[in-house]
Amino acid sequence: MRKRKRLPSYNELVIGTVEEIYDHGAFILLDEYGGLKAYIPLNEVSHSWFRGIREVLKKGQKRVFKVIRLDRKRGIVDVSLKRVSESERKQKLYEWKRLQRADKLLEIAAKKVGKSLEEAYKEAGWKLEDYYGEIFAGLEEAALRGDKALEEAGIKEPWKGVLTELAKAHIKFSIAKISGIFHLECYQSDGIERIKRILLSWRSVVKEDRNIKIRMYTLGSPKYKLDIESLDYKTAEGILKKILSTVQKEANNENCSIEFERLKR
Repeated sequence: MRKRKRLPSYNELVIGTVEEIYDHGAFILLDEYGGLKAYIPLNEVSHSWFRGIREVLKKGQKRVFKVIRLDRKRGIVDVSLKRVSESERKQKLYEWKRLQRADKLLEIAAKKVGKSLEEAYKEAGWKLEDYYGEIFAGLEEAALRGDKALEEAGIKEPWKGVLTELAKAHIKFSIAKISGIFHLECYQSDGIERIKRILLSWRSVVKEDRNIKIRMYTLGSPKYKLDIESLDYKTAEGILKKILSTVQKEANNENCSIEFERLKR
């Protein structure tokens, strides 16, 4: 796992391994920066009272730290543990795990094409980071869309084919699915046309993409089923909310009766 820059930035969250512990503080090796040594002063260890620093830090332990001082000329970095919030810690660990997975896939790819890991980052990894903002995000796109996703990022063969194959084999997605049934009745002479307009009205406010699938189909009048598939439930719930609001409004405009019954997962 590595960063392109030599030193972290001020206030950056970093993964560090505790190397040496003293009464006045401890030295930390920054995993993402080639083992760059950083220092954590005693007063930056914890908000809570403790008798000794070894009650909080253990040698060999990996923790999330925040950069609080930085001397670029001398390469000196000071970090804090107490200034890292719980939400920041969780987010950084999530990013770290994704970085580890990306690093492992690049390592396997490098062996397959007979090149070094350094070359894998230079010829593929950094291009994915530039285009998708994160290496693993680019590999996820390859798992979903194939080598076109890598081609868009400027990655050429042999990396394109090998990384696509590895991404599809090692990156799996759990699909979130929400389903429900609309009970829709229109008694006017042009009821069928009104029903069509109502059930298709959501298309003006919800756009499908490669990660979202929406199906609306009849089960036999007056029942019409809605299926929503996404990579996470938060997205699916947001889409359902928009569809219900839009369809209900359109049904009112068309003077039709509508109810929605959500089906259990």
